[in-house]
Amino acid sequence: MTQYRHGFHAGNFADVHKHVTLTALLQALQRKEKGFLYLETHAARGAYDLETSSEGRASIAGIERVLAGAPSHEELAAYAQAIAGWRSRAGNPRAYPGSPLIALALLRPQDRAVLIELDRGEAAALEKALQARERASPRAPERASPRVPERARPGPRAQVVEGDGFERLRAYLPPPERRGLTLIDPPYEAQGELARVDAAVVEALRRFQTGVVAVWYPIKDARDTAAWHAALRASVAREMLAGELWLHPCDSRVALNGSGVVVVNPPYGIAERMRVWLPALHACLDTGGSGGTSVRLL
Repeated sequence: MTQYRHGFHAGNFADVHKHVTLTALLQALQRKEKGFLYLETHAARGAYDLETSSEGRASIAGIERVLAGAPSHEELAAYAQAIAGWRSRAGNPRAYPGSPLIALALLRPQDRAVLIELDRGEAAALEKALQARERASPRAPERASPRVPERARPGPRAQVVEGDGFERLRAYLPPPERRGLTLIDPPYEAQGELARVDAAVVEALRRFQTGVVAVWYPIKDARDTAAWHAALRASVAREMLAGELWLHPCDSRVALNGSGVVVVNPPYGIAERMRVWLPALHACLDTGGSGGTSVRLL
């Protein structure tokens, strides 16, 4: 696996793929009226400026193609609306929201979010981004949160928690709503991080068997990805869906060839919808024409 840093890669094709997949999962959960918990283990700073990110600058054209006009698929349209809304609040046409702000743009009053970040500076920046969003939005009623660990800071429908997301997730599962989506999206910089991802998935499902768990991962070598998928299958006796998008051959020496998301306990109909919007997203992002997409059960 190659390394992936949230800030450095903000707005690149892998980020867009992850965020549209997140949008699709949230939409699928909202087909039922009952609220749910959105839990993110590696939330990062939440807001970025694509002009200050080298990969972001290179990705602006692809993002703008996704945002242009009225996207024909509901998932792409909701993603585009979330980006446009944040840019309007920020007063910056190159502003780009991370997954926490995209999720908050989509959550309903009955839904809530817990956003965990290990780095103190990134957690503080995320709090600022949430405060900026709150000032620009009608205030939602605050609600109590169960089993809040130290340094958990409550806010309208959202908390920023400073800590290790792999460890902290157990404090919030199972949620009182009995419905939830956990996004596991580490930077893949530390030795043994994939093993920690696997352990976190197992722990999340041990505590909350029916919860949806989504794991984002970078693709560098298809053989490494296949080996990890096999190890995850051996650890998790649940239905798992893998959606992948790549711009370069999956065995090439490019630093980041593609992006994938494994969804455990995928919501009903998500695979069928992914087979519709994922090729459309790929068409927007792959200017070289050497990539592709895949949606399959593991």
